Amino acid sequence: MAYIGKFRDGWRAQIQRDGVRVSKTFALKKDAQTWANEQESKKTLRKDHTLGQACKKYLESVSIEKRGAVDWERRRFEAFCQHFDETIDLHEITSEKLGEWRDKRLKTVSGSTVLREVNLFRNMFKIAVSEWKWIPASPFDGVRLPKENPPRREIWRWQEVRRVLRAGQRSGGKILEVTQAFHIALRTAMRLQEALAAPVGFNEARKTVTIPSSKTNAAPDTIPLTRQGHRVLRKMPSRFEVEPNEASTLFSKLCKQQLIKGLEFRDSRATALTLMSRKMDILTLARISRHKNLDLLRSTYYRETAEDIAARI
Repeated sequence: MAYIGKFRDGWRAQIQRDGVRVSKTFALKKDAQTWANEQESKKTLRKDHTLGQACKKYLESVSIEKRGAVDWERRRFEAFCQHFDETIDLHEITSEKLGEWRDKRLKTVSGSTVLREVNLFRNMFKIAVSEWKWIPASPFDGVRLPKENPPRREIWRWQEVRRVLRAGQRSGGKILEVTQAFHIALRTAMRLQEALAAPVGFNEARKTVTIPSSKTNAAPDTIPLTRQGHRVLRKMPSRFEVEPNEASTLFSKLCKQQLIKGLEFRDSRATALTLMSRKMDILTLARISRHKNLDLLRSTYYRETAEDIAARI
């Protein structure tokens, strides 16, 4: 409980905070009372919740609703807790400290990666304010956001594709499965996780693949196959054993071994859509890629250069 008393030429307000008496002097009694009420209000709101508790609660109540996102968000939270210490109270995380974290991350990863992480953590703090009532305001308010990277323009050339596929044939095992999934992605414009699941959902007679729901697809979806996509899937095993996270790591290592720089598995999707765009209209392309935003399809996944276009028109 706060104490307001006369002190010299003014009024002193005293409160108990974490077992320690804190006081402040004001010229007017009403100002002392206002300050004391504010401090008592903060004490009532504060329940000493840690960063680790907030991350755990978010994973169990929010992340679990996002298909395919739990593992990624868990890894991001673990790294965030390592930086700040999971035992730190949420009240102790300030905008200044978050700015320091942002600058440190930008030294090792791209602005787009930091933005993805900021959106995750900012949403957690927002819910901690609005739903859980753990803190009075989000420390992300006022934190400058990094600039997003310009869209990638890289595409796979067939010389590089052949090197990857041949390396998979020589290696066998999980690396072979990863390169087979890569081949599927190049002919279907599927994402890594979708390409790994494609053999299970492949319907040879209908020339389609049914992919399960994920964070980008609220419900299962059926994808039409091109002749080349159909031909590739007919040669694939009925099921892949390698998991998406492991597949991504193995593919990155394989590219380094083959001295392939600047290209990633995800570029196979843009490569496939760029090649398909020469043979089909934009709506058919969007149906295959499942893009609702045609401008995103054009600006991000269509990567044909002006020189390539000029050479064929």
